[in-house]
Amino acid sequence: MDRERWQKLSFHQQMGNIGSEIGRVIHWHEKKDEKSKEDALWRALELIDLTILGRPNKELFRLREVVCDLFLDKNNYNVTLEWLKNYFMDFAILAQK
Repeated sequence: MDRERWQKLSFHQQMGNIGSEIGRVIHWHEKKDEKSKEDALWRALELIDLTILGRPNKELFRLREVVCDLFLDKNNYNVTLEWLKNYFMDFAILAQK
C-alpha cells in the first residue's frame, strides 16, 4: 500500500481495511492454511504500521502487540478470534458512513 494514499483515508477507513485483512487472517487460520494466513497477517501488520506512522497512539501499538501475540505467540492476552472480529466491525460500519 502506498503510504501517501493510505494517509488520505480516514481513520475509520484505515481501521476498516485493517479489519478486512484481519478477517482474511482469521479465515485462513480456521482453514489451517498457514501460508495464506501468514501472507494476510504480514499485510495486516503493514497496514497497522502505516496507520501508526500517521497517527501514533497507544491503542494502535497495543493492537499490533495483541495481533502478533494471538497469531505468532501464545495468546497471552487471551484474545478470541470473535473479539478481534467484533473490534473491527465498528470501524467497518463507521467507514461506510
